[in-house]
Amino acid sequence: MSSVLSSTPLPAGPPPSPQLAAANAAAASFAALEAKLDYLDPSDVEQVRRAYRFADTAHLGQIRHSGEPYITHPIAVAAQCAEWKLDAHALMAALLHDAMEDCGVTKADLVEQFSTPVAELVDGLTKLDKLQFTTREENQAESFRKMLLAMARDVRVILIKLADRTHNMRTLSDMPRSKWGRISTETLEIYAPIAHRLGLNQTYRELEDLAFRHLKPWRYSILSKAVGRARQRRRDLIQKVQHELETALDEAGLSARIVGREKALYSIYTKMNEKHLSFAQVNDLYGVRVILSNTISCYTAMGLLHQLYKPVPGRFKDYIAIPKINGYQSLHTTLVGPASVNIEFQIRTEPMDLVAESGVAAHWLYKAGDNDRPQGEHLGTQWLQSLLDIQDETRDAAEFWDHIKVDLFPDAVYVFTPKGQIMALPQGATVVDFAYAIHSNIGDHMVAAKVNGEQVPLRSELANGDVIEIITASVSAPNPAWLGFVRTGRARSSIRHHLKAMAHNESSQLGEKLLAQAVRAEGLDHLPGLEPVDKPIWEKLQRFTGNRTRDELLTDIGLGKRSANMVAKRLVTMLAAQGHKPDALLLTRERYTAHENLSQGAVTLDGGENTSVKYATCCRPIPGDGVVGYLGRGEGLVVHTDECAVARRLQHKDAERFITVAWADEPVRAFEVGLVVTVVNGKGVLARVAVALAEAEADIIHLGMADEAAQDALDLRFVVTVRDKTHLDAVLRNLRRTHSVLRASRITPAAG
Repeated sequence: MSSVLSSTPLPAGPPPSPQLAAANAAAASFAALEAKLDYLDPSDVEQVRRAYRFADTAHLGQIRHSGEPYITHPIAVAAQCAEWKLDAHALMAALLHDAMEDCGVTKADLVEQFSTPVAELVDGLTKLDKLQFTTREENQAESFRKMLLAMARDVRVILIKLADRTHNMRTLSDMPRSKWGRISTETLEIYAPIAHRLGLNQTYRELEDLAFRHLKPWRYSILSKAVGRARQRRRDLIQKVQHELETALDEAGLSARIVGREKALYSIYTKMNEKHLSFAQVNDLYGVRVILSNTISCYTAMGLLHQLYKPVPGRFKDYIAIPKINGYQSLHTTLVGPASVNIEFQIRTEPMDLVAESGVAAHWLYKAGDNDRPQGEHLGTQWLQSLLDIQDETRDAAEFWDHIKVDLFPDAVYVFTPKGQIMALPQGATVVDFAYAIHSNIGDHMVAAKVNGEQVPLRSELANGDVIEIITASVSAPNPAWLGFVRTGRARSSIRHHLKAMAHNESSQLGEKLLAQAVRAEGLDHLPGLEPVDKPIWEKLQRFTGNRTRDELLTDIGLGKRSANMVAKRLVTMLAAQGHKPDALLLTRERYTAHENLSQGAVTLDGGENTSVKYATCCRPIPGDGVVGYLGRGEGLVVHTDECAVARRLQHKDAERFITVAWADEPVRAFEVGLVVTVVNGKGVLARVAVALAEAEADIIHLGMADEAAQDALDLRFVVTVRDKTHLDAVLRNLRRTHSVLRASRITPAAG
């Protein structure tokens, strides 16, 4: 009967319209998705179906590069999310993820049609196309900043985004070839590391291989064929190992699932590239994964394996006792198998295997009875929370992205607090990173650190097993030099945040002082106050300068972005219109005593100004020197000696930006000065010079010498700290009396 029916010709009719064909394709795609939703309640499935219908209508008429209806892409993204067993809200957001970006649907529309949680998820995924950016890179940085912050609040955002990127990479061959490079590079540099950081290893490996395939198609093809040939050769070997292992485990009464594992193509390529190996020299192409019922069985199985085959020294890692940052747990051991081939074994439990492949997505994959198991740190939530901490301190999108990029690669060292708490930090992290990982207040106030009981420099890198103790002082503050060696984004953003806040406060105070002195020169003895009656005058002045607040205006003056003279003249004009006339006597006195070229009054220097005042390194002024201040554009006040050649050139070119500065009666710290000491070359000379400096109470900050070992005379260049010019004279006298010293003098721009 079936043959008769199948051979009967159907009546002729018009071919289906393109719209009908597209609708049929979309319906077939959604039917495939619906078949995966058996873990949801019927009411949730109906909500997902409603989201599909809304998205299908929104994307009506849109076609992908492959020629398929656009709606097939959101359905494929939702299907990947269903593989991870995400909830109905996440699946709805996956179906709607391009609706706001491409179809003009607003967030309010989604809230009205569905719910606020769904709208928030879609909003977190939407790029910022409506904002204007100066460069594509800035646009990209802002988009990722928004996505990552949404992810920190709700990890489902990044899971949907990774599913979206995975499907786009699977269909990248349909895109114009000119876009392959940019999209693949972005995938390798951003999305694959995020997937790895969150423990989504299966997705991570697929994204890397797909990016590799489109970035270097020829190398991908050659390597793929080589792996295929090797697979044929090694099949018997792996089967033999599996059989021997199953026998050994059965005899020990252990039930296990044993699977072969093949190294990903991109992983093989990077190993060959970094270690300059040929394909034949890569000896860990294949591995064996042993999955058991509980943790004790894992350690028992490892013991049996070490009895069965010889372990390779130094190739055992216990990630069960100490999990990776992204939550990965497993025992790794490399053994010399049959035919002297090295084989890596990974031994873990079923839940560990689930986390190893699905990372944070394992939260939804766990069975209902396991939902109460602790997820916390071992699923990467600690890193997600740190994104919010970095955001609090970093408002600039590009800087935010720069901070977190360093945290995306999860190679880690594991260190301990003095109380035995274990902490994971990136490879190369220093004791400063450790301090900020504990708390930003600890980092901001640290002065010293001990590693394993011994004091170490703050730039010291940490090693596995180190016990670190941080020593703090309430008066201490972060040093800008720390930015040169810290490794973690959290430490970098905290240091920059503290330095910016400190610089802002000090620049504001300096700006207020400069403006007050400038209005004195215009005949007013003080600035308007902060009382309500003075508020209108400040608001008018802010409108004139374009500043939002009084504090911002004063900061701009302190940083040299605005001239105190110009602002003072405008302020005096405004006050005069309100009846506040300049004091003729004060005006005469100020103008009579002002320096002919320096018109903004004097600023007192005591060394406690921190970031608002910088002492020029060309001449290194010290108390007792005649000094001038240059108000550089955006760099604050820079102090030079009045004999400095650099300052004279600046004064000739930009005289109006110089202000009078004077030393305080009692400076609060020592100052750096450069010395050149000419010595007779010989044994013990450097030691004698160092002793002479120590006896004169001058601390050595830096020492440099030319490569002139064969010459009779040698110049030693020091940077030392002194209290003032009198102390410097005493230091030079002490040096000149030292045996083997021919000359000792201060380094100046003209002479140095």
